[in-house]
Amino acid sequence: MSSRPSLAATLIGRAAPALGAITQPLFGSRVRAGFPSPADDHLDTDVDLHAHVVKHPAATFFVRAEGDSMRGDGIHDGDLLVVDRSLEPAPGRVLIVALNGELTVKRLEHIGQRPYLTASNPRFQPIPLMGQEAQVWGVVTHVVHALGGGRP
Repeated sequence: MSSRPSLAATLIGRAAPALGAITQPLFGSRVRAGFPSPADDHLDTDVDLHAHVVKHPAATFFVRAEGDSMRGDGIHDGDLLVVDRSLEPAPGRVLIVALNGELTVKRLEHIGQRPYLTASNPRFQPIPLMGQEAQVWGVVTHVVHALGGGRP
């Protein structure tokens, strides 16, 4: 088992809203993930994806994930992560942490009375925070990734 932070994050930039934000149509009905249902033939409204995933623009930035230690949380190599610095880094939340000078994405957990960074891939051991230089950069709020057939 590896004890190194194996899912790194690469800073992409701040989540400043674009001037003249572009909206896309949002269908009025939800799409079932179980049994199919008849689709509605009308659009309900437009949705601004940026406004949907960025709740605190001044405190939000994007990073790109690298590695496979957080696959159990649906975070894959190359995914875009939306990170909010205004949220409290509470146990159970997925965080971006500068650990000994390198960015990593892990879940904050307490094991006994001590804080650890944990991966959601069982191949990786928890990383104790005691004695480490660690700075929380923010809480991951959304993950954006392409499905197999969706990449150009």
